[in-house]
Amino acid sequence: MPIYSAPTRDTRFIVNEVLDLASYGNLPGFEMATEDVTDAVINEGGKFCSEVLAPINLSGDQQGCTRHPDGSVTTPDGFKEAFDQFREAGWGTLSSPEEFGGQGMPHVLGMVMEEFISGANQAFGMYPGLTNGAVSALIAKGSQEQKEKYLPKMISNEWTGTMNLTEPHCGTDLGLIRTKAEPNGDGSYAITGTKIFISAGEHDMAENIIHLVLAKTPGAPDSTKGISLFVVPKFIVNDDGSLGERNGVSCGSIEHKMGIHANATCVLNYDGATGWLVGEENKGLAAMFIMMNAARLGVGIQGLSQAEAAYQNAVAYALDRRQGRALTGPEEPEEKADPIFVHPDVRRMLMDGKVFTESMRALCLWGALLVDLSHKAATEEERAEADALIGLLTPVIKGYGTDKGYDVATNMQQVFGGHGYVEEWGMSQFVRDARIAMIYEGTNGVQAMDLCGRKLAQNGGAAIQAFFKLVDEEIAAAKENEQLADLATRLEKALGEQKAATMWFMQNAMANPNNLGAGAHHYMHIMGIVVLGLMWLRMSKVALEKLTGEPEDKAFYEAKLVSAKYYADRFLPDAGALRRKIETGSENMMALEEDAFQTAA
Repeated sequence: MPIYSAPTRDTRFIVNEVLDLASYGNLPGFEMATEDVTDAVINEGGKFCSEVLAPINLSGDQQGCTRHPDGSVTTPDGFKEAFDQFREAGWGTLSSPEEFGGQGMPHVLGMVMEEFISGANQAFGMYPGLTNGAVSALIAKGSQEQKEKYLPKMISNEWTGTMNLTEPHCGTDLGLIRTKAEPNGDGSYAITGTKIFISAGEHDMAENIIHLVLAKTPGAPDSTKGISLFVVPKFIVNDDGSLGERNGVSCGSIEHKMGIHANATCVLNYDGATGWLVGEENKGLAAMFIMMNAARLGVGIQGLSQAEAAYQNAVAYALDRRQGRALTGPEEPEEKADPIFVHPDVRRMLMDGKVFTESMRALCLWGALLVDLSHKAATEEERAEADALIGLLTPVIKGYGTDKGYDVATNMQQVFGGHGYVEEWGMSQFVRDARIAMIYEGTNGVQAMDLCGRKLAQNGGAAIQAFFKLVDEEIAAAKENEQLADLATRLEKALGEQKAATMWFMQNAMANPNNLGAGAHHYMHIMGIVVLGLMWLRMSKVALEKLTGEPEDKAFYEAKLVSAKYYADRFLPDAGALRRKIETGSENMMALEEDAFQTAA
């Protein structure tokens, strides 16, 4: 039986010591986030996820969701009861607006819970996770009437939400969608079409499901400029808030997937379903991107969470499993063999997992703080700076975070040897569940192109230049400290590789856009390496400050410094190799004719 224990100590370190959340107490919502409160949320939230959600993760994967002949769907045993507990405890309301029944806490604490929930049970976490994204879109673009009608019960999780983009013939290229929205003459629309890959599209855990659906109105441009967004409830909501008749949307089937079996990923058929326009006609894509950006940060968290869960199990196994002897001589001579933990190659995989998860957690929570500051910082300039920075970092958090999260999950499976390939140990599930995070909410190739094709050049490159300036300043300050100087110098070199790659794009992408496309994935990874290096610099600074005294958990802070050195040794040098790959351009990549890829005689 796999284990999971929410990483509450490390999370408290990042929230309270690295981010110093209490220092933002002058901003709206932050005044409640005292250290006592944040500790209580982290500890109790971690306890709920470890004790309630983790025990049904493996069984949920094995049982999966069931579609019945009438189109209804039931979730695995224990899921409805766990969702009831989740709703009653108010875990889904943490960072939602007080105006609609939320607690109004910083988004940072909501992100903490997203990691814990996903680490304990990723498929379960997608039900409230998609709801949060739908809530974000309605808050930003919905009418006051729509907000009052839908948000209170979505925020309370009495109702859940979905996002409906993909159709059988189109995924990323949403300009190809065929779902139609015909005006009914009373302000509503009749929605007709088929959507696929709809996570949490039908289930038995909530009274109603509020679908946000992309569709085209009559005469709309046949491109992404002709897309509108509609709110389409499973059950029509009456003016008094009660539920009326069943709407014309049904689950045609559940996708047979590689992982996340306990989440109902549905084919949804819309047969003249009643929907209402959200925001302006033909401006639906902009509204949906609000939801997608929130979801992309959540998916980045999934890369971290599956790596963390797999890592915890691999450490426990490596300490228990005995095979062979340490290369330097027996570590436990009284036993017939040493634990595999003593072998350098096992340590390599475990250390890679440790330094990734700890720095990725810091990045995700910093990213959540930037989301908060983009709305709540004291000045418009500070809000704009935070918004530009999180816009730049979002594809890195999603793309690099899930690429590396999957790598860690597979390496942790490798630690188990043959047992890692056997389902009862649970490692297969972590790998299978982690794999989807690289695909949905925009594949990681799309994330790389969003970063390099849009974000780098946006506003004359203001965001990337601001990022370079921020990292340069922190490096310069760290180099004044003898104990941080080596890490800072190595990070400076990796940042130099990113700057050189950026300049190469500027000089070569205009002449041949394929040069940008060919190097975008590598660039995203360089930036990921650099920004995680920045996290290690920040964490090391705090650890050194703590070690000037006599902290109770001295070993915790000492481990941070050793881990930072490992990251500098083993991760930062990769930036140079990636930059050199970028500079080879696209000529050889694009040179072969299509027939050359055919291997059949």
